[in-house]
Amino acid sequence: MADSIQRSDSVISHVSLGTNDYPRAKAFYDAVLATLHIPCFMDFPGGAGYGRKFPEFWIQSPFDGGKASVGNGVHVSFLAGSIDEVKAFYAKAVELGGKGDGEPGYRKEYTENYYAAFVRDLDGNKIEAMLMVEGG
Repeated sequence: MADSIQRSDSVISHVSLGTNDYPRAKAFYDAVLATLHIPCFMDFPGGAGYGRKFPEFWIQSPFDGGKASVGNGVHVSFLAGSIDEVKAFYAKAVELGGKGDGEPGYRKEYTENYYAAFVRDLDGNKIEAMLMVEGG
């Protein structure tokens, strides 16, 4: 008989982004994800896992030892708990050297109550913080 597992509401187990400068990326994500109350759960040489209950988001040096590169059209979106958290995420990321790629605001082209901000991290990966605002 197989062991049963508890499934979450998420359809994603985890997402990993590569970095070419792990210590720099680790410091960036420690600070930026703290604005969304997302702690680092695991840290080992060359990689770290972040999440609220378990590591769902990873940054790491590529496993094959090659150079990390950015995927065009790919981005990772983190759930925020408030508009203030989205704004803090964006501000902290830009303060630490990330590049703004969509200031905090409503994205009516997605849906009336979609509020988000987009940033390029230190390696050029596109990341987002978003929430659905009631009555937005």
